[in-house]
Amino acid sequence: MATSGTTSFNMDFPEIAEEAWERAGREMRSGYDLRTARRSMNLLTIEWANRGINLWTIKEATSVALTKGTTQYTLASDVIDVIEQNIRTNDGVQAQQNDLPLTRVSVSTYSSLPNKLTQGRPSQIFIERGTAAPKLYVWPVPDKNTYKLNYWRLRRIEDAGQGSYTADMPFRFLPCLVAGLAYYIAMKTPELSDRVVMLKQMYDEQFEMASSEDRSKVSARFVPRIGYP
Repeated sequence: MATSGTTSFNMDFPEIAEEAWERAGREMRSGYDLRTARRSMNLLTIEWANRGINLWTIKEATSVALTKGTTQYTLASDVIDVIEQNIRTNDGVQAQQNDLPLTRVSVSTYSSLPNKLTQGRPSQIFIERGTAAPKLYVWPVPDKNTYKLNYWRLRRIEDAGQGSYTADMPFRFLPCLVAGLAYYIAMKTPELSDRVVMLKQMYDEQFEMASSEDRSKVSARFVPRIGYP
């Protein structure tokens, strides 16, 4: 039996919205239906960021050159959080370049430092996550201009666009996206309220399947720790 020979199926935003409206129990009828679906989709992807790590949003940031005597650095506006970080010495020098781990500390630990202007090779960072772009504080304060900060970040999922916009996510999350959008649509459409519970169950099932597949598949080794009295 002949098959298509392709594996490129994807959906643009109007198709995603149309499928979600049909699952919710109604056809998409107007430009407002499309606009309200786009707003709900943006809220839905923010919910996903709050639920935990989405692997496709983990990105290595461009090295940040640290400046002597400067404590605070503003990160990119799409950064949700930093998950790994290190300090690079002798950048670009073969056989001498080293990436050394930085310890992330809490606000209470950072605030308790007796002298936040102490200079040296940075060994700790504190990240302030406010309403705007996150700010990163290093300690000790760099004592020279040759250090570089490298980090891996969680970035925001890109906003839902217009026209032939394709969702900023891998194909394996499309069923979850459609199910979640149908649930969001039904919640705010009075005539579809009787389908909310069913759609919520379907969305939870789809998210569980997608999130359980979206994980690092690496070997794990557990070594027992034996104590002696």
